[in-house]
Amino acid sequence: MITTLLAAALYVLAPADTVITLDAVNVAGQRRKDFQMRSSQSMIQVNQEYLQQNFAGSLMQTLEGIPGVKAMSIGSGQSKPTIRGLGFNRLAVSEDGIKHEGQQWGDDHGLEIDQFSVDKAEVIKGPAALLYGSDAIGGVLSLYTNHIPTKELEGNVQLFGRSNNEQLGLSAKIGGRNGKFFYRANVTFIDYADYKVPTDSVQYYSYWIKLKDRRLRNTAGKERDGSVMVGYAGYNFHTDIRVSDAYSKSGFFADAHGLEVRLSDIDYNHSRRDVDLPYQWVNHLKVLSHTTWRNDQMSIEANLAYQNNLREEKSEPVSHGYMPEPDNSLERRFNKSTYTARLRLLYTLGQHELQGGVSGEYQHNRRGGWGFIIPDFETLSLGGYFMDRYTLRENLILNAGVRYDYARTHIHSYEDWYKTPQDGDSVYMQRSADMKRNFNSITWSAGVNYNIGQWIVKANIGKSFRVPIAKELGANGINYHIFRYERGDANLDPEESYQLDASISWSNRDLEVEVEPYLNYFPNYIYLSPTSQYVEGLQLYNYTQARVLRYGLEAQLTYHITPHWEAHLQGEYLYARQKSGDKKGYTLPFSTPWSTDAGIKYRFDYRGEGFVGLNAHIVGRQDEIVPPEKPTDGYWTLNLSAGKQFPLGSTRLNVVLHADNLLNRRYYDHTSFYRLIDVPEPGRNVSMIVGLEF
Repeated sequence: MITTLLAAALYVLAPADTVITLDAVNVAGQRRKDFQMRSSQSMIQVNQEYLQQNFAGSLMQTLEGIPGVKAMSIGSGQSKPTIRGLGFNRLAVSEDGIKHEGQQWGDDHGLEIDQFSVDKAEVIKGPAALLYGSDAIGGVLSLYTNHIPTKELEGNVQLFGRSNNEQLGLSAKIGGRNGKFFYRANVTFIDYADYKVPTDSVQYYSYWIKLKDRRLRNTAGKERDGSVMVGYAGYNFHTDIRVSDAYSKSGFFADAHGLEVRLSDIDYNHSRRDVDLPYQWVNHLKVLSHTTWRNDQMSIEANLAYQNNLREEKSEPVSHGYMPEPDNSLERRFNKSTYTARLRLLYTLGQHELQGGVSGEYQHNRRGGWGFIIPDFETLSLGGYFMDRYTLRENLILNAGVRYDYARTHIHSYEDWYKTPQDGDSVYMQRSADMKRNFNSITWSAGVNYNIGQWIVKANIGKSFRVPIAKELGANGINYHIFRYERGDANLDPEESYQLDASISWSNRDLEVEVEPYLNYFPNYIYLSPTSQYVEGLQLYNYTQARVLRYGLEAQLTYHITPHWEAHLQGEYLYARQKSGDKKGYTLPFSTPWSTDAGIKYRFDYRGEGFVGLNAHIVGRQDEIVPPEKPTDGYWTLNLSAGKQFPLGSTRLNVVLHADNLLNRRYYDHTSFYRLIDVPEPGRNVSMIVGLEF
């Protein structure tokens, strides 16, 4: 397969006569300036072309080329977003204006969003709680899938694959417009096999596990996604409704689920495409309604949504400690329903752009299965905000806003279904106590945008907060997939953050330079602290709070050498230090090391747009650890990308190739949970998309 893909790449690299220069990340010229002046925060927007040209498997792996954005990966098909080292429930993911509500606390599954339905992605780096409330303390990833078709019939079909895990996939999208009415629909099918790593064996608690054909057995999976949208788009009035469903099934690396797997009757090496126990399946159903009315001065926007996230983890029934052998394979089940409503008003008054809004969200989660880690809970969240964007001069914009949030969480009690000996008796041990907590907070933000000549200077200061989630308050169980026992703390306070962000950029026709420093202070940062204790055979991690100071920067430089040649250099650095608690003086677990990317790209044209690029990704050694973490060596990889468009009458054929780790180097990602059992990152991986647009 690799030989075929490389042969296709040689064809893609064919010479051309003319050139079309387009930067898919930074919008050039006046459009770039207008976009940068929209907000005093650091914002980056990428379009569908960027997503295709950088396709690397999951959505977050595709977006990793954006400075400050990383994918926290586990397995071959799962990854989560982080911005400046903050992820999970510190980063809000918004889809068409509604916050995506999955099982954010789960470390071993992705976003449950069809990446091929995304038309545009926008990254806001830094606190964004003013507009999004809790969970946006580290930033926002906004995804847009609501592009309105402009023709009676349009769409595309894409075939794609990856070499490392033999992924094969098909995605199709169709849409049309008849007067003011429009529709869109898309489907995606993906199947992948066990993925390969550049090692013959891995170590689990001093036990060496041999790998067949260098594959992590039982890491295969599949994904089935679909959505339908219908709407009406008038001059002053717009409304649409979208229904989407995302389903995925993926295996857990069998040997990491517990050493008792050695006694299993399952032949994990029978097929590299089988998904055997242990595995998980997740289904995310979303119904979203968006309505807007506007005139010359005012705009009113209303969003309503219902989401259901249903997830099951299954494993072979094995007795643990005092727990007898269960009679089924359902280890855990989570059924979470979320109801969301948002109302926003924008009003222009002279040089003031006033904005206000209210939002409400209700979550209902129920668990099942013979294993326990998260209790049943309900959460009600209410919030309201007001902000003003004041254009003092055309090149000087001030903004400020304030928000109030209230949240109420009810966690239900839970007792084991089996008895445990205690003080000479046998009792049903309580894992979670009934608890009701109320939280509220006032957050604020203020910033400035200034443009003079070729310079754009932005600064933003603000306070954000985050409500502790049910897992942080009430977890008490084993998380086998990331090799630890987790215990919550019912007395945790809401997390707060004070942050200062700045951005300084300069550009002309040939050169673009941007530096983005930031500083934030957490009076009560919540995190899982590793201990030297072991519970039920696994290392104990406790949820705790500490004062934390974090600062860092991202910098990037793009040089348009000629109309054909372009060079870029970007890097990022993050420093974190605990200022209180048992781990005072240490950094935070899984801290991101510094990294640098250097690349060169050639653009050409032969009856369509084409490019080829080479990139070197360099990551420093991470010695800043929290014991009993281990340091991780630095590494570098060489990566290739190429693409070409071929006009075919009224249609267009797109071919994109992306090759990671060309030299098949063995390295470890310090932020990967598989690092704990000595599993290196995947080896050479070639991805390819062939798409037909009409």
